[in-house]
Amino acid sequence: MKIGRLEAVRQHLYINGASTITELCEAVGASVATLRRDLMVLEKGGLIERVHGGARLAEGTGIELGFIQRENANIAAKRAIADAAFELIQPHSAIFLDAGTTVLQLARRLRLNPMPLTAVTNGLPVAQDLMGVTGVKVLLVGGELRPENASLVGPHAEAQLDRMQFDQLFIGAGAISEDLTIFTKDLAEASLNARMLARSRQRIVLADGSKFGRSATYVVGKFSNLTHAITDDTLPTRWCQEIRNTGVELIVTGGSGGADP
Repeated sequence: MKIGRLEAVRQHLYINGASTITELCEAVGASVATLRRDLMVLEKGGLIERVHGGARLAEGTGIELGFIQRENANIAAKRAIADAAFELIQPHSAIFLDAGTTVLQLARRLRLNPMPLTAVTNGLPVAQDLMGVTGVKVLLVGGELRPENASLVGPHAEAQLDRMQFDQLFIGAGAISEDLTIFTKDLAEASLNARMLARSRQRIVLADGSKFGRSATYVVGKFSNLTHAITDDTLPTRWCQEIRNTGVELIVTGGSGGADP
C-alpha cells in the first residue's frame, strides 16, 4: 500500500507540477502527517524536492510525462498534422512510423483509410493500432522496451534498421531548439532516431508549435537532415521562415485554430 501511494505522489507531481500538501493529500487520499512522511522518503531518494508548502519533482530525475498523458496533449493539433502527413503517403511504399504521440495519430488515420503498404515501427501503440488493417503489412522493430515512450530501442533495433531502407520516415520531436536542432530525453531513442533518418529517402517531422523553442539532452539531428516538416498554426511566422530557409518543405495545418502561421 505504501509503495502504491509513493508512486501516486510522483504521478501527481509529473502530471500537475509543483503541488501543495493539501493538493497531494486529496490526490492520494492520505492525511497530512502521512503525506509528510511520504515526502521525506521521496526526498531522501532524490526523487522530489520540497518547496514552500508542498513539493515538486526533483530536477534531472529524467522522469518524462507518461505516454498516455502526452498522447492527449494538443490532440486537435496532432490530428490535423496527422491528416496532412497522411496525404503524403503513397500506396505500395515502405514507411517508418516512430513511437511519438503525433505519429500515433497518423497510424490511426491510416487505420481509417487503409492502403497497401509496409509500415515499420518501434512503437508498440502504433503496431497495435495497425494490427489487422487491410493491406498494411506491419513490421515491429525488436529491442529493449522503453516504458516511458512505449517504444523499442537499443542495438538490436539499430542493427535491424541497418538492413532496411524506407521511402518515408514520419518522426516526432521531443524538443526543437532555437537553432532547429531536434532533441530527445533518452540516449537510446536519439541513437535509433538518427538511424531512422539515415535509412529514409523522405524524412518528415511531425511537431506541433509547443515543441519549438525547447531543448533536451540528446541530439537526434538538424532540420537540414529533413525533407519535410508538418506543424500547426500556433508556430510563429519567424519559425516558419527559418524552417523554409533550411530548404525543408514546410506544411502548416489549421487544426489548432491559431492565427499566426
